[in-house]
Amino acid sequence: MNRPPDLSHLVHPGTRIAVRVTPRGGRDALVLDEAGSIHVRVTAPPEDGRANAAVRKLLARALGIAPSRLTLVGGATSRDKLFRID
Repeated sequence: MNRPPDLSHLVHPGTRIAVRVTPRGGRDALVLDEAGSIHVRVTAPPEDGRANAAVRKLLARALGIAPSRLTLVGGATSRDKLFRID
């Protein structure tokens, strides 16, 4: 797996990060588009929270923090998710 883009500049307690997720995406990838939106593609299926866990792990890696510091605050069953850094 390639190294995701460096998002460490976003790491501040309380920061909220919006992401667009594509489950069963063929490969795990985190992409920034021209507008600065974060798109995450994961191979995990959207069942029993597996895709959410995979997104949390990939996003934490890009941020350079532990996955336990990310809390899903919105969009648990949606493609558009909102994470908060604790």
